[in-house]
Amino acid sequence: MDYAFALTQHDRSAHLRKGEWRTPDLKVMVIGGEHVAATGEHGIRWLTADEAPEGEWAFLGYRDGQGYAAVIVDRVARELTPVSLRVLGPTIAADEASLAVHAVGLARWHQTHRYCARCGALSEPAQAGHTRICPACGAEHFPRTDPAVIMLVTDGDDRALLGRQPSWPENRFSTLAGFVEPGETLDDAVRREVMEEAGIEVGAVEYAGSQPWPFPSSLMLGFFGTAISDVIKVDAHEIAEAKWFSRQEITDLTAAGQLLLPPKVSISRWLVEKWHGGKITGRWT
Repeated sequence: MDYAFALTQHDRSAHLRKGEWRTPDLKVMVIGGEHVAATGEHGIRWLTADEAPEGEWAFLGYRDGQGYAAVIVDRVARELTPVSLRVLGPTIAADEASLAVHAVGLARWHQTHRYCARCGALSEPAQAGHTRICPACGAEHFPRTDPAVIMLVTDGDDRALLGRQPSWPENRFSTLAGFVEPGETLDDAVRREVMEEAGIEVGAVEYAGSQPWPFPSSLMLGFFGTAISDVIKVDAHEIAEAKWFSRQEITDLTAAGQLLLPPKVSISRWLVEKWHGGKITGRWT
């Protein structure tokens, strides 16, 4: 799949999390929020265990016999060249991206869930950084992942529905998306979100793929949907504008710079290209 973080490339080795995983030969990345210590905009800066700064440790696993870990800090030091994973994601090798998205997801969770949700006491990391345990009440907390559907809807004329958020410039469009609500199936979430945002009724829904998106804690679940209505009525809050686009319109408008689509880091762009099947030159800047 041609988007960032699509496939896990390392063995998470969960069976080692209760043992002696913190060995001197680990390669260690430094994480602060979504920022990774880097060698520039094209590579992760790997440190030895002795070189790593103070912070909360997380064991990531093994790849080709090499162990990897992350140290979670409040802010990556300037001399370590912090770069957002959003920037690094499409430029680094798939094995590094796999490790980085794992680490950033854990880091974002640890930094926002330091206190026990049951009693309010300061919790402590456990299971090699994959849980937090409250020493006061014994509650065990696990990293959260928020499921979100992202969908490319097409109509009977084989046109694709794209929307623009109010904060975006006039020519920036993307697929529709939204979070899954409690007690809701993924298919129903697709239909509800499209109806709420664009007033379009969706019939058949087909799963396409998924993408971890730890900004801060989402799992993007990609779908194709078939519209059974075509009159657009935007909600004017989440979506400022929505339009139907033919393949030829997307080809011509992106080439002319009159339509900006998401960059290849996103599953949104992959959904559009999967349907389009041709050459799309435009992207977000």
